[in-house]
Amino acid sequence: MLDLVSCGYHHVHPDGITIDRPRGAGNYAFVFFKSRSEVIVRGRSLIVEPGAHIIFGPDTPHLYRELERPFANDWFHCVGDEMGALLGELGYPLDEPVKAVDALQISRGVIELRRIQSNGGRLAGRIVDLELRGFVMKLANATQAAPLPDKVSGYYGAFVDLRSSLYNAPHLRTTVEELASRVNLSKSYFQHSYKQFFGVPVMTDMIAARLEYAKYLLRNSRLSVSEVANLCGYDNDTHFMRQFKKYVRVTPKRYRDARDPDRGPVQITT
Repeated sequence: MLDLVSCGYHHVHPDGITIDRPRGAGNYAFVFFKSRSEVIVRGRSLIVEPGAHIIFGPDTPHLYRELERPFANDWFHCVGDEMGALLGELGYPLDEPVKAVDALQISRGVIELRRIQSNGGRLAGRIVDLELRGFVMKLANATQAAPLPDKVSGYYGAFVDLRSSLYNAPHLRTTVEELASRVNLSKSYFQHSYKQFFGVPVMTDMIAARLEYAKYLLRNSRLSVSEVANLCGYDNDTHFMRQFKKYVRVTPKRYRDARDPDRGPVQITT
């Protein structure tokens, strides 16, 4: 079982700081750098840019210090015999800096760990164990994804939030122009970046989000097809039924009447 020893979010040191552990931390130490820094691992000096993270092994001699002020970072220390096996299974590189794909996701994860630790409770230990495992899995998953070009990588967190909003509120009628303005990009550059991030065009995701919500309502409510269409953001029933039949392969009524209607998530090819 993994356990959290200590945790900190966006610690700022106006005059800089040097952390020196010649015998290692005695536990797994995670650091997310928000300032340019020097990291020395087993005597090897590395320059780490803002937005990189590293997990130091319990016995790894290491030192890190600022190369610019103020120095800011997120961090946590954790223990657990299973951590080494988990990192090995996931292929996460221990003691090596890794460029973050989604900085917001990392900081949110650290905030959540700190919140759980502060709140306590009967199940806090088990929750922390699951959160730590999930956190490391997300790091490894992002590490193994195709690297994003530097030109667009800084927008990734904003695009993730935007995509979540599409799936959380598929009924809202919006345009690509409005979505692009939310991240202060032109329509064409926004569409290009969206597909580069997620592998699908934004319009494809908007349709998929609406149809997934429609499937949920058809399975779990007694709403009419017309009411479902309206709640999913469609202006008229005909458009909704045509699009539903095209991508789900059956009509809304047949989908509702089927004994086992769930055929997995909507797959839209372009």
